[in-house]
Amino acid sequence: MEPQCFSAVGSMAKLTSFTILLVFLLSCFTFTSTEAYDALDPNGNITIKWDVISWTPDGYVAVVTMFNFQQYRHIQAPGWTLGWTWAKKEVIWSMVGAQATEQGDCSKYKGNVPHCCKKDPTVVDLLPGTPYNQQIANCCKGGVMQSWIQDPDNAISSFQISVGAAGTTNKTVRLPKNFTLKAPGPGYSCGIAKIVKPTRFLTSDKRRWTQAMMTWNVTCTYSQFLAQKTPTCCVSLSSFYNQTIVSCPTCACGCQNNATDPGSCVEPNNPYLASAVSGSGKSTNTPLVQCTSHMCPIRVHWHVKLNYKEYWRVKVTITNFNYRMNYTLWNLVVQHPNFDNLTKIFSFNYKSLTPYVGLNDTAMLWGVKFYNDFLSQAGPLGNVQSELLFRKDTSTFTFEKGWAFPRRIYFNGDNCVMPPPDSYPWLPNASPKRIISILSPVMTAFASLVFLLAYA
Repeated sequence: MEPQCFSAVGSMAKLTSFTILLVFLLSCFTFTSTEAYDALDPNGNITIKWDVISWTPDGYVAVVTMFNFQQYRHIQAPGWTLGWTWAKKEVIWSMVGAQATEQGDCSKYKGNVPHCCKKDPTVVDLLPGTPYNQQIANCCKGGVMQSWIQDPDNAISSFQISVGAAGTTNKTVRLPKNFTLKAPGPGYSCGIAKIVKPTRFLTSDKRRWTQAMMTWNVTCTYSQFLAQKTPTCCVSLSSFYNQTIVSCPTCACGCQNNATDPGSCVEPNNPYLASAVSGSGKSTNTPLVQCTSHMCPIRVHWHVKLNYKEYWRVKVTITNFNYRMNYTLWNLVVQHPNFDNLTKIFSFNYKSLTPYVGLNDTAMLWGVKFYNDFLSQAGPLGNVQSELLFRKDTSTFTFEKGWAFPRRIYFNGDNCVMPPPDSYPWLPNASPKRIISILSPVMTAFASLVFLLAYA
């Protein structure tokens, strides 16, 4: 019986090890399925809606509308690029409010030539200043879309498309597939087109409702892992009660490596700075950052500034280290448990984010229009700052163990790299000290004596 017991125990140990390894591998493989999920904006997405408003002899006319339902992530210049693959041999006869970037091979058409004959067209928004006869509502913003909270009126983009060589009824139309969205680079993953209830439209006199012939939706979600290989921002910390300034983690957004990769960063006093900024990477928006230990384009500094009897004060500074990027209508999302008692904010706009009922610990901050909503490129003017005044909650407030510092910070929708918690500025008397009681040696000697007498 005894050998069998040991055999069973050995088998169980092997099974347990195998189970742990299997769970670990599954967790690694299943991680990618949730990488587009944002805990602070769980329902955020860009929805692309196609409304077929009329049929034509060989196809249909549709209005395509993009809604940016993301609370704090916007699309900045040079704007969105939308692509798809036709299900059959459709062509684009004409467009209003947008254009295809390539016409493709339309040689088989005589006389009236389509706007685009490509199987996989790529479409971009028209620029501001487009003639009125080429515009429709919510078009012609250069592909720029604001976040839903900052500016919902400008979080929508539309264009009209006339499709030929397509179905002419609800049953014969084939939905486009393989949708792609660049905003302006990678980062978005789009699902398949799904037929939904036709959209209803209210006439201008608000006395009559009309309805689309057919409607389908495409939903695109953002993943920071797909958008860039390295983070784009980092966080540094300081406080009035400790002289230590906790810098951004070293190599948070990459490492300085001008020896093997010349031009990866530039010193602010470099005499060739102007030529480097206007170099070949300018057209592709490739970041050109100032040489730092963290190599991040953006640094957010959180300074615990003052302590009052019933309040405490924080200063937030955002610094741009990117010489090739001006951030228009930037925003910051900060998670801290004391945001439920935010009393006053200076020179920033504020909106509470409550993705979960009963939890008010997240705030969205952005600049005041025409004052500091424009974050200039790296240099003397490349920073914005504000101060926040919090009321203390006696049941939770403390300066101990880094409680006064944020749990998470996003800049323009991207999660910033935080310093490790054990490096946070601590209270002067909060450093761990080994306390040795005078009774400890006595009790140790007494225990040893008892042990010896027991076995004597």
